[in-house]
Parts: sequence; C-alpha cells; structure tokens
Amino acid sequence: MLSRYEIQKILKLLRKEVVPAIGCNEPRMVAFACAKAREVLGREPEMVKAKLSGHIIKYAMGVGIPGSGGMVGIPAAIALGTLAGKTELGLELLNDITPEDCERAKQFVADRRWSVIQARNTFEIVYAEVKAVAEGHQAKVIIAKDYCNIVYIKNDNEVLVDERSSLATEHDRNHESELSMAKIFEFSTKCPLDELQFLLSGAHLNKKVAEMAFCPEADYGLNLGKMLKGEFEERMVGQNAMPRVVSYTCAATDVRMSGVPVPLSTNSGSGNQGIAVSLPILVFAEETQCTESKTMRALAIGNLVNIYIRQLLGKLSAHCSCVLAATGAACGITYLMGGSYEQITYAVKNQLAGATGMICDGCKPSCVLKLSSAVSSAFQSAMMAMENIHVASTDGIIEDDVDKCIDNLASIGRDAMLEVDNVVLNIMTDKHFF
Repeated sequence: MLSRYEIQKILKLLRKEVVPAIGCNEPRMVAFACAKAREVLGREPEMVKAKLSGHIIKYAMGVGIPGSGGMVGIPAAIALGTLAGKTELGLELLNDITPEDCERAKQFVADRRWSVIQARNTFEIVYAEVKAVAEGHQAKVIIAKDYCNIVYIKNDNEVLVDERSSLATEHDRNHESELSMAKIFEFSTKCPLDELQFLLSGAHLNKKVAEMAFCPEADYGLNLGKMLKGEFEERMVGQNAMPRVVSYTCAATDVRMSGVPVPLSTNSGSGNQGIAVSLPILVFAEETQCTESKTMRALAIGNLVNIYIRQLLGKLSAHCSCVLAATGAACGITYLMGGSYEQITYAVKNQLAGATGMICDGCKPSCVLKLSSAVSSAFQSAMMAMENIHVASTDGIIEDDVDKCIDNLASIGRDAMLEVDNVVLNIMTDKHFF
C-alpha cells in the first residue's frame, strides 16, 4: 500500500510532467540560444551559425513555429530567435512575435544569414551551440542537457560562463523508474480527486484545440481530424465512440503541427504525447457518459503510464513516442470501461505487442497519421482486454510481468534502435534542407 509520502511524490511527478505549453521544445531551444547570443553580442548578428545534436535537428526540422505565419523548421527558429526572441521569457520567448518580426525573419532566412551542422563532438542528446557574428565581433552560447540550461557563454575572447565540466561524457544508459503499473493503479484510484482536477482541465484544453480543426474554414496540417468527421467518412465508418476518439486526437495534432500558437496540455515535454494520452480518454468518457471523478482517475492512469515509459526509454529513441503514449490511453479507456487492474495490464501487453517498432522521423504534420494508427490500436487493445484477451508471454517481447514488458520495450527503443535513429537522421539531412 502506498504511503502518504509516496502518493505526494507521485503527484509531484505528475504535476511536473503534465503542464500546458505552446509549440515544440526543440525549435524553441534553438531560438533561445540564438536570442541569448544576440543579447551577448549586443547588436543584430550578420551571421548565425548553429551546431545542433541529431536529436534537436530531427525534432525541429519539420515542425511549424507558433505565431510565425507558417514558418517551419530550424532556419525559422534561428531567424526568429535572433531577431525577436526575448530570453527573459525562457522557452516562451517567441510568444510575442509580430507580423513584422516574421517578415524580417523570412528575409533573414532567404539571405542565408544562418548555417546549421550536426554536432559530432558531444554525447549530449539535448545540445545547441550557437555562434553569432557582427562587425568583427562574435558571441558563443552553448545549451545542453535541458532546453534552457546554458553551460557556456563567450563574448569575443572573454568567457562569461563555463559549466561544461558538468556535462556527461557518454549516454546515461541507467534509466530507472520508481513507478510500476501496480503503483500507478493504486495511486490513481486512491489519490484525492481535488488533486487530479488539473488533469481534466488539461484534457479539456486539448479538446478545445481539436475543435479548432472542425470549423468549415479550418485548414491545419493534413486535415485528417476534420476529414474523419466528414459526411463521406461518417457513411463509411459511422460516428460512434471509436471514430470520435480518433478524429479528435487527429484534429488536435493537425492544429499543433501547423504551429498555431495555442497552449496544449503536454506529457513528458511533448504536446503530441499529451494529446495521445488525454484526448482518447476524455472523448471516450464523454461518449459513454462517465462521471468526472472516473474520468480524472482514468487520466491519472493514462498520464502516469506514459511518464513511466518515458522514464525508462529516455529522451533519445528512434521509437515514435506518440505511439507509445497511446499505451496510456489504452489503460485509461480500459479503466473507463470498468476494467480491473489485471485487465489494464492486458491492455498494456496488447498495445506494446502491436506498437513496437514504429520509428520517429521528427515532428511534422504527418505525425497525425501515426497518432491515428496508435489511438485506433489503443481502442482495440482496451476492447480485447475487457474480453480478457491478451498477448501471451510466448510472443515476442511480451512477458507475464507487465513491468518487464515495458522494460523490454524501452530497452529496444533506447539501445537497440540507436543505429536506426542515425540512419533516419541521415536520410532527413540528405534532403539538403540546410
């Protein structure tokens, strides 16, 4: 049985990892480094050179920049951060950019006042090294480990900050978690409801974003969410709980990947993961008229399952995190269906057996297709679990112990797929976007 201390510890973790945010962290980190370099330089740079880890390049290459009028990717992040970023706002530094800023940034990009190369001299997953040059002077800024963690600042020949000795010399492979499926279930079913209200508010925030895509004049991303609610699609598949769950999830993803500057409830630093966990649970709860109290407990289960997987998987993976996040949705939906703890573990096994192996090739509009597949699979996994159908321990990576299943999945994504990640990144950078 969980102690009061353990319940508070898990609640603190949940509040830390499920928060509202605007846009993707990776391009905002690049913008932040550029804005800081401009600030140190004391004038507008003539040229900005960025050296980024493969992780940052992959996730920032194809995603829209919120409020930029359709600008996409790393060059846009460099230009906007350099010209208009406000470092005092941290990762929200682009919240107040104007149309004039965007026009200047587009010209900055067109004039090739920027360059990007991959950093090969660091083991850090989160790494951005930016050099800004103007009138014979230069400033250098390095951010590493975390998206706002400045470890080095140099202005011409004067070193102002140097904390590079704190950086790791190799990947941290000792990923551990104090969570377990049993702890997650006990916490979620016993935590005072008033402590979980923020999860419901966050899910409703994501639903509002999804509804933006359903407007007749809306045109976001691939418009998959909107399409799935169309008349033709309704004749083909009907309008019941499952297609509604998928359409709302896809709609919110379409909006987010288009770079619309609206806040979303995230999970583990990712808006898409927040969508994949919360919207299937909320929409299913509304479709089946579940109580708010049961919905909040289902959201707690779903969000914590994703946090658990991410803790074991780590930040670097060639595995699509949104697909794995739908495992949390499968668990939450099973709970809403009246499922027991054992049936929730069945849902995990079913989802992991089907989801293992889908690669991540960065943040971009087509992520919506992966979320569509993942959420459809999550719904199916939950229905199978309710019929006491589950993948056997003789199959692939699945074992009798549900926590061991998650550990196996994380090991594949964290370690075995590292070379896959390198190949994916090489394919992406060979498109000569830079």
